[in-house]
Amino acid sequence: MNNRKMYNTTLDSDLIRQIKILAAQLEKRQNDLLEEAIQDLLNKYQRKVDP
Repeated sequence: MNNRKMYNTTLDSDLIRQIKILAAQLEKRQNDLLEEAIQDLLNKYQRKVDP
């Protein structure tokens, strides 16, 4: 089940450069790394909200 939607935003140019480099080093897609980072962020804040 892969329900994907387009989501456009702007990012700091240095962050974009760094994610491109990291993706190349890890041989992963930039999108996969961004999704991983967003999931980590959501998990971080979810723990703070949950009792």
